[in-house]
Amino acid sequence: MKQLIILLSSILLFSHCAKKSSDMMGSASPTVDKTWRKMAPGPAAARDIALGNYTTFDLANGLKVIVVENHKLPRVSYQLSLNNEALIEGDKAGYTSFAGDLLSKGTSTRNKSQIDETIDYIGASLNTSSTGIFATSLKKHSDKLLDVMADVLYNPVFPKEEFEKLRKRTASNLSTAKTNPEAIAGNIKSIVNYGKNHPYGEVQTEETIKNITIESCKEYYKTYFKPNNAYLVIVGDITPELAKMQAEKYFNKWEKGDVPSHTYVMPLGPKGKNVAFGDKAGAVQSVINISYPVDMKPGSVDAIKANVMNSILGGGIFSGRLMQNLREKKAYTYGARSNISNDRLVGNFNAFASVRNEVTDSSVTEFIYELERIIKEPVSVEDLQLSKNSLAGNFARSLESPQTIANFALNTFRYNLPKDYYNNYLKNLEAVNVADISQMSMKYIRPENCNIIVVGNKDNVADKLKKFDSDGVIDFYDPFGKKLEEKKIELSPDVTAAGIIADYINAIGGAEKLKAVKTKYVSMKTSMMGQDATFETYHAANPNKFALKIVMMGMTVNEQKFDGVKGIQSQMGQKKTVTDGPELETLKEQAIMFDQLYYNLPGYKLEVKSIENIDGVNCYKVVVTNPKQEITTEFYDIKSNLLVRSMQSKEMKGQSSNITTDYKDYKDVSGIMIPFTSTITGAMPAPMVLETVTIDINKVVADEVFKVE
Repeated sequence: MKQLIILLSSILLFSHCAKKSSDMMGSASPTVDKTWRKMAPGPAAARDIALGNYTTFDLANGLKVIVVENHKLPRVSYQLSLNNEALIEGDKAGYTSFAGDLLSKGTSTRNKSQIDETIDYIGASLNTSSTGIFATSLKKHSDKLLDVMADVLYNPVFPKEEFEKLRKRTASNLSTAKTNPEAIAGNIKSIVNYGKNHPYGEVQTEETIKNITIESCKEYYKTYFKPNNAYLVIVGDITPELAKMQAEKYFNKWEKGDVPSHTYVMPLGPKGKNVAFGDKAGAVQSVINISYPVDMKPGSVDAIKANVMNSILGGGIFSGRLMQNLREKKAYTYGARSNISNDRLVGNFNAFASVRNEVTDSSVTEFIYELERIIKEPVSVEDLQLSKNSLAGNFARSLESPQTIANFALNTFRYNLPKDYYNNYLKNLEAVNVADISQMSMKYIRPENCNIIVVGNKDNVADKLKKFDSDGVIDFYDPFGKKLEEKKIELSPDVTAAGIIADYINAIGGAEKLKAVKTKYVSMKTSMMGQDATFETYHAANPNKFALKIVMMGMTVNEQKFDGVKGIQSQMGQKKTVTDGPELETLKEQAIMFDQLYYNLPGYKLEVKSIENIDGVNCYKVVVTNPKQEITTEFYDIKSNLLVRSMQSKEMKGQSSNITTDYKDYKDVSGIMIPFTSTITGAMPAPMVLETVTIDINKVVADEVFKVE
C-alpha cells in the first residue's frame, strides 16, 4: 500500500530538475581576502521621515472617510473596513469568513463572471472579506470600479452554487491542514491561549463548515455591514474634493443601523507551565511554540518598548538571542524566533521553532533559558542600539507605501490613538533604554507561566516533555485543537506486530491468493494542479515488473518502467535510463504488488506501538523499518484488520515532507480486498484523492508494457 507514497514522491522528485551549482565553476577562482564578511556593516545615517497628510470627513449615514493623497502614480484604492469586534461563531465557526468571500460572487444585477469580467477589463482588482472590501484601479477607471464595488456592497445574493464551491474548497484545505504540523500547532495554540469562550479560541473544523448555511452568511451581512460601523479609506491620485464627491455618490444611500456590541473576558493565561501535544506520527521534526496571552492594547505606552525587547529576544534580526542560541550555538534548527503582539481584545507572546526529534526537549530547555535570561540579565547597549536601528529602518521602508499612511490613519481613529502617535514613533523608539527593556521583560515574559505547544512524533518525543509540565502531565490534542481524553486501550500481551500483519494479509485474501497474482492493472482518476489526471499502473510478478503512465489533458506527462533489471523515467519528453542507485531501488519498491508479504524478510523490523483512534476507528499502530532504515507508520483497524492509514517521511525537493495516505472503500476484486479510494496529504498543497476506475487481476499484460528502451 505504501506504493502510492513512493509513486507520488518519485514523480515529484523527478519533476524537480536539479541545477548545477555555480560554486563548482568558481572553485578555481583566485583567493580573495573575505575578512570583511565577518564584520557587520555599521548603521546607515538616519533617514528623514515625513508622514503624509490625510483628510477626514463623515457622511450623513455615519461612514467615516479617510483620504490619503499620493500623486506619484495614476492609481487609487478604496478600502472599506468594518469596525466591529470579532464574534464567537460557535458550531458554525467560519461562517463570517464564508459571508465575506461570497459578497463578490454575485449580485442581483451581476453574476460572478460578469463581476470578474468587468474588473479584469479595466485592469482593476476587487476583494471581499468578513471585515470589508478592498478595490483598486487606475484613476481614470475609478468610477467604473466604484460602480461594481457599490453593487457588491448593496446587492449580494450569496449564490448557492458558489457557496457549495466554497464549502468544498474549505473542506479540502482543512484536510491538508490536519496533516500540517504548523497548522496543527496554530489550532492548539488558539485553544490553550484563549479558550473556547473567546473569538480567538475558535477553530474552524470539518464539522463546523457543515453547519454553515447561506442564511447565516446573509444574517452576518445584514447585521454588521452598516456605514456607522465602517471606515472608507481612499488612497492615491485623488483630491479630497473628488473623494468626497465619489463617497457621496456611491455610499450615501447605504443605510445605517444598530450594530450589536460584544464584550469578552480577558483570557488569564496558564498558571505554571502547561505542555500541550499534537501527535504527528512518523514526523522527523517537532514544531515548538511557547505562548500565552498578554494584555497590551494598540497605542499602549508599552507597545514600542515591548517590541524592542522582543526584537532583542527573537524578533526579525538575525542577532536575536533565540536565533544565536538554538541555531548558531546548538545547531538545533534553521531558525528560532519570537513575537509579541498588541490587540484591542487580547494580544499574545509566542516563541517558536522547528527542530529535530532528538533535540526537542533540549530545545525547550534553551527556549526557557533565554526567556529567563532576558529577565535576569540587562541587555547590552550595543544589542539595544542594533535592535532600534533595525526597527527604525523597517518603519522607514514601510512609509514607501501610501497604504501604510492609510493604515496609520485608520489605526489612529479605530484605536483612539494620539494624533501624533506615528509622527513621534522614531522619537519614542530612540528613547527606549536598557531599564525599559528590563521593565518590559519582567512584565511580559513569563517562562514560569506559559503554554508549551509541541507537534511531533508522540512515540519519540512526548515522554521527554513531561519534565516541563508543572504537574508532570501532558495534555494531548487532535489536529483541530480538541483535547483528547486519555482513554488508553492497553495492548494485550499476545498482540504482536507480525500477528497484525498476518491478520491483514488474511483479511485481504490470504498469502496464497496474493502470491498467485501474476499481473495487476489499475486505473485511477484524480486532480493535480487543478487538472483532471489519470494514473495507470501495471504490475507483473516473477520477476517483479512495473509500469506507470500519468495522463493529463490527453497528454502523457509522466511515464516510468521497470523490467526487473533496469528502468526508465520519462517526463514531458525528457527520458532518463536508471540502472543503479536510489532511483532504481525506488522503482524496485514500486514493482512490489503487496508490500506486507515482504515484511518477514531479513532486514525488516516491525514494532507494535499502541492502539490509536483514527477518524473514530481504533487501530493498531505498527512501525515498519525496512532494510534501508526507512520508517513507515501503519494503522490497522482492530475489527476488520484492514489497513486504514500509512505515514512516511520523505525527502522531496530538498525538504522533509510527512506524507499521509488514508485508505477507504475496500472492495472484493477476484477474491482480494482492495481500497478503491486513497487520499494522500502532505505531498502537495491540496489533498490528492485517487479514485479507482478499473482493476484487472491476472489478465494478460504484454511484455511490451514493461520494455525499457
